[in-house]
Amino acid sequence: MQYEPGLSRDQLIELATKSYFGSVDAKNMEATLDCFHDEALLCVQTDFTRHNGKAEIRRMFEDFFGAYEKIVHRDFTCTVDEANGRITASFVAELADADGGITLLNNTNFWRVRDGKFQEVYVYMSGANVLV
Repeated sequence: MQYEPGLSRDQLIELATKSYFGSVDAKNMEATLDCFHDEALLCVQTDFTRHNGKAEIRRMFEDFFGAYEKIVHRDFTCTVDEANGRITASFVAELADADGGITLLNNTNFWRVRDGKFQEVYVYMSGANVLV
């Protein structure tokens, strides 16, 4: 299903890289969840994991935020389908745990945007799923 386009190319990139990943990196739960519709779907495709709705997505982020002392998403390469409200980004996720261990992932996310928020998010991870 396609949704009416509502955001420009620059706004889609801003939503994905600044509003969303900026909030995730800051561990700001409310700002992170504000990027999603109430009935949004987040799938980790490489692990066959699904999180349906904001309650499940919140629980996933609570675990993720608690597992790492520092979260950084960087080096974005974005491709935008402005006419259909879609964006994809390839990026590096750098995760530091409490023991000083570093996990580096080369990931790609695909987003379907409806009314300025994520309706669907599909995540492809290069390593073990950290969004369980």
